[in-house]
Amino acid sequence: MQASGVVPQISLVMGPCAGGAVYSPAITDFIFMVEGSSYMFITGPDVVKTVTGEEVSFEELGGAQAHATKSGVAHFVSADEQSCLEDARYLISFLPQNNREQAPRTTGTDPRDREDAELDTLIPDSPNKPYDMHEVIRRVIDDGEFLEVQEHFAENIVTGFARLGGHAVGVVGNQPRALAGVLDIDASDKAARFVRTCDAFNLPLLTFVDVPGFLPGTEQEWGGIIRHGAKLLYAFAEATVPKLTVITRKAYGGAYDVMSSKHIRADFNFAWPTAEVAVMGPEGAVNIIYRDRAPEERAELIADYKERFANPYTAAERGYVDEVIEPRKTRPTLIDALETALTKREPRPQRKHGNIPL
Repeated sequence: MQASGVVPQISLVMGPCAGGAVYSPAITDFIFMVEGSSYMFITGPDVVKTVTGEEVSFEELGGAQAHATKSGVAHFVSADEQSCLEDARYLISFLPQNNREQAPRTTGTDPRDREDAELDTLIPDSPNKPYDMHEVIRRVIDDGEFLEVQEHFAENIVTGFARLGGHAVGVVGNQPRALAGVLDIDASDKAARFVRTCDAFNLPLLTFVDVPGFLPGTEQEWGGIIRHGAKLLYAFAEATVPKLTVITRKAYGGAYDVMSSKHIRADFNFAWPTAEVAVMGPEGAVNIIYRDRAPEERAELIADYKERFANPYTAAERGYVDEVIEPRKTRPTLIDALETALTKREPRPQRKHGNIPL
């Protein structure tokens, strides 16, 4: 292992996996499960009933869908064993043979300079109206081919593999269609693990940002959102691979910082004209800053805040954004930036490892 480097580890769970045996696949990089035939749990339904009195089936306790949607243990779910093998082969096509090799590159047929006019009108006029981040991703990457990881877990953030100009890349994006794209505990954990996996195997990171903030509430605070959110911050800051970021709409507060911002050493940060880079949304900011002002002044104050702060140009003036680009030119702009960043070298401190906030 030392001579050839560390290889990506993939587990295909084809049948029952219980007790201590579950840790064999659990410590791998990717876990595949098969619908209706594979199960994973520390203690089975009989033990659960004996100890807690709870009655639960194999499928409910540790089936493929349970781990794909509730626990996040499974990264991929396949319809049958043959599909599982095919899906694993497709995943491997994005990964190097070991951590000492660069991410694989192919000669694609999708033109490098392809522009997509549909991107110019994809963002709704209303800042509160959702759209599908998958649509943005597929219009930018090569041939629209996107292998999503943990598709049904923490759906407010999207992770997966694609190619950009023939280069294999890892993609992270907030999903406005689910919880408005906020970061919560599960989304932070999901994205942090994915970012660290990409960094471990030299895959550049492409991040699409539309995040209004962290999910508020006692459940999140008592569940440790501070610690879990810090995992994603740590993962992006620690990663030494090329890091490209596109702000499509909202980029508010601490959640903006966490999402591969310039402040945590992203290499190239671009913004669409629809981007809003600010501490918080205009309405919330006005409510706090001008709480003593008359209600009839509120509309004027909100409009003033939007003009002065809720746009990408102020951030660009301060160096937080490298360039404000036309959405249609996102693909060629990113390919040029990626190939510029591929040769970067980032020296690391002489220590065994940092203390990720687990």
